[in-house]
Amino acid sequence: MPDNFTAPRTNFTRFAGSGGNDRRSLGRAISGYLSGGVGGNRGAVQRMGSSRGTTARLASFLSDVANQGAQQALRSLNLEALAGRPIEEIFLGLADYICPEGGTVDEGIARDAFIETIAELAGLGLTDLDALTAPQMQTVFELYAAHAIEARIYNDIGSKGVTLPADVRAVERIQTVLKDFIRRGVSDAVARSQTDLRTLAKGQVSSFVDAIYADAFAILQTMADGMAES
Repeated sequence: MPDNFTAPRTNFTRFAGSGGNDRRSLGRAISGYLSGGVGGNRGAVQRMGSSRGTTARLASFLSDVANQGAQQALRSLNLEALAGRPIEEIFLGLADYICPEGGTVDEGIARDAFIETIAELAGLGLTDLDALTAPQMQTVFELYAAHAIEARIYNDIGSKGVTLPADVRAVERIQTVLKDFIRRGVSDAVARSQTDLRTLAKGQVSSFVDAIYADAFAILQTMADGMAES
């Protein structure tokens, strides 16, 4: 598998070297990663590993909050002491349930993506778990899925042998461009599913998550191909 990442890594290196300005190289990197590196959408979904389970548990928890209220949803996990706390504190307390800590890279990616999601909540005005609307719950779900994909791609093609610019602003721009690109694909996939997390049955969650990831990767492939040819 690592040999399949040579071309995507080369293009990602060019993108990083440009300080985030060379969108064509980013497109080629993502396109090559998805089509050849991991063997298409199905391979990309499998590559998500532990993050698929984490995404499913997050979706189930959000559904429970919508249908039972935050206090009952937390009580079912023996975390009722967190009820009424700010959402960042609640999610930090949920970390061991949503993404159990393990020693593998795969488990580390899933947990890091969850921590990154928590860090964004307050900035988006999401502070009260009980007051989350359906669109806001969807936003939390999208944030995690996007962070998980970003972390997976970066781990595979963006961390080995890639030298980032010394300019902090350039590094931030690289991260922002990649993040926004992935978030758009995930948001489009969730919108196309027309699924309300509040009505998702327990037995449907895992298949829903896999379908979202598969569609997101298909959308990202199309977007990346367009960027690579521009």
